[in-house]
Amino acid sequence: MQSQDLISKGVLYVQKLTVKYKSLADLLERSAAAHRSKPLFYFPDDELEISYDSFCRMVNKVANLIAGLGIKKGDRVSVMLPNIVEFPMLWMAIARQAAVMVPTNNSYKSADLKYIINDSGAKIIFIHADYYSVLKEIHSGCPELKHIVVIGGDVPPGVIDFDAEMDKVQESFSGITPVLDDLVNIQYTSGTTGFPKGCMLSHKYWLQMGQVASDYLNIRQGDRDLCAQPFYYMDAQWNMILCMMHGIALVVMKRFSTSRHWAVCREYDVTFFYCIGTMPSYLASKPENPVIEQQHKLRVVICSGIYPQMHEYFEKRWNVPWREAFGMTETGVDLMVPLEDKESVGSGAMGKPIPSKEAKLIDQSGAVVPRGELGQLLVRGEPMMLGYWNNPVATAEIINDGWLHTGDLAFMCDKGYYHWAGRIKDMIRRAGENISAAEVESVLTGHQDIKLAAVVPVPDLLRGEEVKAYVVLKEGKSAGDVSPEAIVEFAAMKLSTFKIPRYIEYRTELPRTPSERVEKHRLINEREDLRLNSYDAVDKTWR
Repeated sequence: MQSQDLISKGVLYVQKLTVKYKSLADLLERSAAAHRSKPLFYFPDDELEISYDSFCRMVNKVANLIAGLGIKKGDRVSVMLPNIVEFPMLWMAIARQAAVMVPTNNSYKSADLKYIINDSGAKIIFIHADYYSVLKEIHSGCPELKHIVVIGGDVPPGVIDFDAEMDKVQESFSGITPVLDDLVNIQYTSGTTGFPKGCMLSHKYWLQMGQVASDYLNIRQGDRDLCAQPFYYMDAQWNMILCMMHGIALVVMKRFSTSRHWAVCREYDVTFFYCIGTMPSYLASKPENPVIEQQHKLRVVICSGIYPQMHEYFEKRWNVPWREAFGMTETGVDLMVPLEDKESVGSGAMGKPIPSKEAKLIDQSGAVVPRGELGQLLVRGEPMMLGYWNNPVATAEIINDGWLHTGDLAFMCDKGYYHWAGRIKDMIRRAGENISAAEVESVLTGHQDIKLAAVVPVPDLLRGEEVKAYVVLKEGKSAGDVSPEAIVEFAAMKLSTFKIPRYIEYRTELPRTPSERVEKHRLINEREDLRLNSYDAVDKTWR
């Protein structure tokens, strides 16, 4: 039926995704029955291998534990764990119970954690013993939190011991049957521009994510996937779903490691992985080791935010094609460069919409911009979040007539590919000129001795805003080797005069989100006067 509701969701304009599973619980049961003793997970840091059927049995026990604690359909359960097997186990158990997981960043401090628990209304938190001290600080200020279940390490008195409870529950499960449209995650965004917002994600969202990735990657028997991103971030979750759909294994590292990454790829015969943000730049900053970096079984790497000037170098150095993709927590995946498109290397292209999505670029009035001109990227289709938890105003602001406003600036090239140009709120307005922070960062990281750069605005009475660059140099390099004058001179060779950073500040590290994006709001808010500790290229002095 061609209802107005369907039209508003865009499903009449794009290819509709066919999902063959009834829920994540259905996927779990069917994959366990089909693949039994085949490995589902490898956890190299724990020297742990988990098969499909043993994982399913453990999930059943956890689901019974959760049910015994009074969790019902729709109840929220916070999970604050490192990358250990209990995280995916809990996710699937919560899904089996038709409850809702709230993946919780394990780097949160007391204020962050209190906000997430109270905003989501979580009734239970499963937390690692290493993080319990943070929860203890704010527990009294979380009135809806009824149970604390501690995993790993020394379990404090007065809380529930996960391992002890698991010994008491059965492996068989006969509980609630979830359906596709049931909410299963409240996935909080990184919050680079304010308080995190909870994206409401359904069983269908995750199954569609797995299907899209499967179709794109042309998964085959013998494939192995690697994920070094945290499980509380969405990447590890959709990678897990993808693997379960095909009976292949997911290799899970506890954290991203430049020193161990390629060795793990070789040891576990990894054939593909997805990465994001600064990961490839950090890998490239290490000394080359062709034996470790090139003698592997990788057939493709998918990455969001490949620096165009480094793209060809990545492929040659690591002996594997790298392809760009674009997506958000709100939308899953939107744009991809075809695997076979070698000509896109170094172009900065994010690709074309996947078959179940469509995209357009608009100006400030809402009019579609001509090809080649800059506009805000809008997408619609499937997968898509249900909206923001407890925030209908923010939902209405970002979604209109099925179109989600990404907040990203882009342009379309003659080939029909979209190219990212920055965030709308990641712009600097200097003497009436708009400057994309991403453009300046891209130029700076093209310097042979610069590993990472973050560009932010500095208030200025004369020009409105000035450009400041935080710079992380490569290992073994110092300001004595790469002077601020040299950085400014390098930028001047590649950028218009008004885009050249006035202020340069050296850092050994930059604050980053779980998705490896630089947390610019922390840089901006860390001191009242952002000119301090910086070299001033106009006054030619240090402030």
